[in-house]
Amino acid sequence: MLLAIDPGPMESAYVKINGDCKPVDFGKIHNLEMKRYLYRSDNVHLDHVAIEMVGSYGMSVGADVFETCVWIGRFYEILDATLGIEAELIKRLAIKIHLCGSAKAKDANIAQALVDRFAPMEPNKGKGTKINPGWFYGFRADIWQAYALAVYAADQQKAPPF
Repeated sequence: MLLAIDPGPMESAYVKINGDCKPVDFGKIHNLEMKRYLYRSDNVHLDHVAIEMVGSYGMSVGADVFETCVWIGRFYEILDATLGIEAELIKRLAIKIHLCGSAKAKDANIAQALVDRFAPMEPNKGKGTKINPGWFYGFRADIWQAYALAVYAADQQKAPPF
């Protein structure tokens, strides 16, 4: 199992995937709840954890970015201290290039690339319906970005070393 976290200053999105990149657990929750989530006993079976890392691109940033950095450190420390897992910190730029082939890709482009890969020809962007749920049933907002992070991390693990 692989866990990916898209941290934010107040809430964070997360996605757990299996070996086929199928989402098995996901959500967007308050950061204090995310801390409790990381302490759950079923997380001892995680093979890998990826956390999206803030990147510097020469622009000034606000308080939200610094608060997000604090939460990244908190999540990282919990994973290391309680599970013995050193989370991989991944910047969004690498994800954009991997999934879309462009550093200029937006969130909508990333979501579409994921739909094209995992749910082509499925209705409602792969979400399906309540009666007939699709691959992305229940996805919203930052969950897409957490899933993109998970897919990137999984693909990097499968890539042959050079």
